[in-house]
Amino acid sequence: MNLLSQPTKIVVVLVEPNGSLNVGSVARLCANFEVDELRLVSPRCQINGLEAKKMALKGKNFLDNSIQFDNLIDAVSDCSKVIATCGRIDHGEICLSSADEALPWLLNNNKASSIAIVFGREDRGLTNEELLIAQKVISIRTSSNYPSLNLSHSVAILLHEIKSFKESKLSKNNSKAFLTNTPATPIEINDFIKDAQSLFLEIGFLLDHTAKSRMAKIKGLLHRADIRSEEISLIRGILRQVRWALSSKDN
Repeated sequence: MNLLSQPTKIVVVLVEPNGSLNVGSVARLCANFEVDELRLVSPRCQINGLEAKKMALKGKNFLDNSIQFDNLIDAVSDCSKVIATCGRIDHGEICLSSADEALPWLLNNNKASSIAIVFGREDRGLTNEELLIAQKVISIRTSSNYPSLNLSHSVAILLHEIKSFKESKLSKNNSKAFLTNTPATPIEINDFIKDAQSLFLEIGFLLDHTAKSRMAKIKGLLHRADIRSEEISLIRGILRQVRWALSSKDN
């Protein structure tokens, strides 16, 4: 089976963009690289103003048809795979992947699906909580003397990497390796984290003031493990049984 034989919907997500010129430039890039959809999370600028349209040129339809969301988890709720970009080095529990590691994983499909590439705010990027929604996080390598990239430049680099990878031929061994893994979606992992945190607080494993950081570590572990949907379902079944056992004991 060809690694890239199944249709894949590619979605670009911008979180709280505050520059109309940048949004217009990204819309143009979506047309350049045959992206399927542009999604915006709480934009802080005019996305249909003259500045954005002048930059978009033949990508204007991406501005006209862009979908807006209040938060990132809703913006990627229908996507089976999500990668995010991170320019910070103080990322704490976030595990960074190289493009060589992340792109074969992202573009492997044994069924039709949607994938999302998420970019953060121009001034401060994505929060750790937002980065943990993505299964993979990529940092674009730049000079240590001046690592900051313009938003549209970051989008251009990553979309070019994706196009180049799709056009290249993968080795037979790599193809077989990636075809065996269909990871849980970000929404499945996010729902599990909420469920687990509630139980862990109830049984005293977590404390209110440390719950967020402890669960972030667990979420990072699940992403690194490429946990599958059926495995998430199994663990949630265990949580349900634990709750039932606790309630039966109380009665």
